[in-house]
Amino acid sequence: MLKMVSLPIDPVLPRLQEALRAHTNAVVQAPPGAGKTTRVPLALLNESWLQGQRILLLEPRRLAARNAAQRMALELGEALGESVGYRIRNETRVGPLTRIEVITEGILTRMLQSDPMLTGVGAVIFDEFHERNLHSDLGLALCLDVQTGLREDLRLIVMSATLDTAAVAKVLRNAPIIASEGRSFAVETRYLERESATPEPAIIAKVVEAIANETGSILVFLPGVADIRRVEKRLNEVLNNPAVQIVPLYADLSWEMQQRAILAPLPAMRKVVLATTIAETSLTIEGIRIVIDSGLRRVPRFDPRSGMTRLETVKISQASAEQRQGRAGRLEPGICYRNWTKSTHATLTPQAAPEILESDLSGLALELANWGIPNPSSLAWLDDPPKAAFAQAQDLLLRLGAIDVQYRITPLGKEMSALAVHPRLAHMMLKAKALKLGGLACEIAALLDERDIIKLQDDKNADLRLRVEALRHIAREPSRHSYDGRAVDYGISQRVLKSTAQHCRQLNVKPGGDIDQTGLLLAFAYPDRIAQMRAGAIGHYRLANGRGAMLINNENLGTAEFIVAANLDDRAREARIFLGAPISRADIVTHLSDLLKTASVIQWSERDKAVLCRRQIQLGELILQDEVAANPDADCVLQELLKGIREQGLSVLPWAEATRHWLARLNFLRQFKLKFETQNLELPDMSDSALTATLENWLAPHISRLSRLSQLQTLDLHAILIAQLTWQQQQAIEKLAPTHLEVPSGSRIQLEYKNDETPILAVRLQELFGLNATPVIAGGRVKVMLHLLSPARKPVQITQDLANFWQTTYYEVRKDLRGRYPKHYWPDDPLQAEPKRGIKPRR
Repeated sequence: MLKMVSLPIDPVLPRLQEALRAHTNAVVQAPPGAGKTTRVPLALLNESWLQGQRILLLEPRRLAARNAAQRMALELGEALGESVGYRIRNETRVGPLTRIEVITEGILTRMLQSDPMLTGVGAVIFDEFHERNLHSDLGLALCLDVQTGLREDLRLIVMSATLDTAAVAKVLRNAPIIASEGRSFAVETRYLERESATPEPAIIAKVVEAIANETGSILVFLPGVADIRRVEKRLNEVLNNPAVQIVPLYADLSWEMQQRAILAPLPAMRKVVLATTIAETSLTIEGIRIVIDSGLRRVPRFDPRSGMTRLETVKISQASAEQRQGRAGRLEPGICYRNWTKSTHATLTPQAAPEILESDLSGLALELANWGIPNPSSLAWLDDPPKAAFAQAQDLLLRLGAIDVQYRITPLGKEMSALAVHPRLAHMMLKAKALKLGGLACEIAALLDERDIIKLQDDKNADLRLRVEALRHIAREPSRHSYDGRAVDYGISQRVLKSTAQHCRQLNVKPGGDIDQTGLLLAFAYPDRIAQMRAGAIGHYRLANGRGAMLINNENLGTAEFIVAANLDDRAREARIFLGAPISRADIVTHLSDLLKTASVIQWSERDKAVLCRRQIQLGELILQDEVAANPDADCVLQELLKGIREQGLSVLPWAEATRHWLARLNFLRQFKLKFETQNLELPDMSDSALTATLENWLAPHISRLSRLSQLQTLDLHAILIAQLTWQQQQAIEKLAPTHLEVPSGSRIQLEYKNDETPILAVRLQELFGLNATPVIAGGRVKVMLHLLSPARKPVQITQDLANFWQTTYYEVRKDLRGRYPKHYWPDDPLQAEPKRGIKPRR
C-alpha cells in the first residue's frame, strides 16, 4: 500500500461524509491539486449507505480516467481491476470485486440506457464538472431523473475547481456545498507588455527564456495538435540541448507517450511538456514549476443552419486561465507566463460556454428519445439545449428513420442507440450490414471517430478510401508506420483498429469489404453532404443541403461527378472538404431512392424571359435529372408568367398610345367619384401600381395559354381594359373626359391627360379669338389648362382664366407676336375677331 500523504481536500472529507448521510446530493468545490479526484471516492467506500454497491467516478478524458484509477489502486496497495478499475472506450479494467469504477462520461449514458435503475451503483461522482461536456450535462440530467422516479437513495456528487456552485447546488435540489480552501504554492503571473501578433514565436521565446533563467520543468498550453507539432519541431532546433526533453501531450497519443509526458524527468533532466487542454485538470504532471499559456484552445462549433461542425481557435476563459496557472504551484512556488496583456485578461469571459450550447445535439436527441423523453424541457439542466439546434437534431433523426413524426424512437433508432456512435455513423453501419458491407462500415466509423491516421503535410489528399487501405495495411503489418509513401500515426491507427474490432463484434460482422463502396456508405451517414460537381468547375461542388464546397486537392476526387463529404469546414464561403469518397449516380438512384423526389419545376427565367417547365429528379438541392416537362400544370405556368410580368414591369405589355391616353382619362375622373345619369360611377383604380397588383383579375384570363413575354405582343390591351368597365362607366368617360375639344376656329384639339392632374389643351392663340370663357370638362367641374401657342406652336401663355388673359396679358403678348409674326392677324379686340387656323393678312 502506498503511504497516503496529506492532501488539501482531506480536512473537508468528514463534512462531505456527514452531508451525504443527511442528503442524497452534494457539491464539492476545491482548487486544482486539492486531491478531490482520488480522495473523495476513497473516503466514501465505507459509508453505510454504500454497502454492497459501487461508486461511478466520471472523468471527461480517457487519460484522466486511467491515471485516477491507477492512483487510487496504488493508495489501496492493489492492482487495477480489484477494488478500483476503469472503463473507457475500447478498454476495461474492472473485476467482480471492483467498488470504484472510473469511467468516461459517455459510458454512463450507455449504463443508464441499459439499466435505468443503475443496479448496484450507490453513488455517481461527476468530476471536473466545470468543463461542462455534453455527456456530463446529459448524464447529470438522466441521473436526476432516475433519482426522482426510481432511486431516491442514489447519491450524486458534483466536483469542480471553478464553477458556479450555487447554480449546480440548485439543480441538485439545494444540495449542500462542501468547499476546500486547498493548498497551493504562490505562482507569479507575468503578462505581455503588448499584444503579440505571432503567438507561436512568442511562446518559443518564453520557453527559451525560462530554460535559461528559471529552474524546473515547463508546461506549455497550445490550442491544438498541429500547433504542438510546429512548436516541438522549432524548439528541438532552437534548444538542441540533450538535458532538455521536449514531449507532447494530447488525447491521441499512445498510453506510453502520455506517461512519458506525465512522469517526472530523469535526474539532471528538464522537461518541456507541450499540451492541449488535456493538461488543465485532473492530471498531475510531475516536476512542473513553470506554465507558459498561449491563451488559446480549439473548440467545436455547430451551425444548425448548415448542420456542420467546425473547429475554431478561441481565447480561453478566465476560469481556464486559473486552472492552467494552478499547474505551476502544486509542488513549489512557480511562474506562469501568459501570452496576453493584463488589460486583455480582464476582457476574457469568466467561464467557457458549455458544450451543450454550441454542439451538434443529434446524439443527445437520440439518447433522450431512447429514454422516452422527446422534449428536453422535462429534465433538469444547468443550461437547456438550444431550441434551434435541438430541432435540427430531431430533423436529422427523422430523416435517418431513428424517430417517428411524434419524435418517439423507432426500432431502427433503438438499434442505432445501442451502437454508441454518432447517429449518422450508427445509421450507416446498420444500412451497410443489410448490404453485406458491415465490416467496411465499421472501419469507416472507427476512422471518422478519431483523428486522421495519415500524417498529411502538404499533401491534402481527401480520399477516405486511402485511409481504409492504410488501416488494412497496418492491420496486416503492425510494425509498419507508413502507407503509399505517407506516414501513418501508429497510436491513432491502433485505436482505430480497436474501435473497428469492437464495432464488428456489435454488428456481428468481420472487417473488410469493397473499398469502392466507401462513398455509398458515407451517403447513408451524410445524405445532406452528397455533393455534385458544379458545371465546368473541377473540384467545386454543391452539397445536397445547398452549401457550396471545394476540394483543396483535386488529384483523387476532384473529377468525380458525385462525392460524399464526411469531414469539412464551413467557415469560408465555400466549405473545404477534408475527407470524402466518390459515389456513382447509379448507387444514388438504387440505394437512396427514398431520398429522391420527382418534381415538376415551373419557374420564371429572367434570362429567357419565359416560364420554363422542367421535370426534375432531385436529391435535396441537387438535380440528378432535368428534362422538359410534357404537360405542365397550366395554373402554375400562369402564376409564374404573372410573376415575370411583375418583375419586368407593365412596360413589357403592348401599350398603344391610345390605351395609355384612355387610362389617363379614367384615372383623372376617379378623383371626382362621379354620378352619371343618376348612377354611381365609382371607377376602378387603373394606375400602374393597381394594375400590377390585380393582374390575376384583368390580364390572367387572356394569357392562360402563354408562357413567354414575346407572346404578349398579340394582346389587345385596350379591349381588355375597357372590358373591366360597365357600359355606363364607358359612356361617362367619353362624355366627361373627352379626347378632344372643338375650338372657335373649328379645329378639334386633343386634350392631354396626366392621371389626376388638370388636363391640358395646347392650342394656337389665334384659334381662340372670340372665345371668352375657358373650356370645361368633367361635367363643368374642371377648367382645362390652356397652353396658348404662337403660330410656331411655342407656348406664349399658360392659363385657366381665358377672359382675364384677353383683358390684360393679351396686349403685352400681342406686341411681341406682331413683331415676330407680321403676316398674321393680331386684332385689337380678340373677342370680336374671327378665329383663324392659318395666316390672315392684316387690313
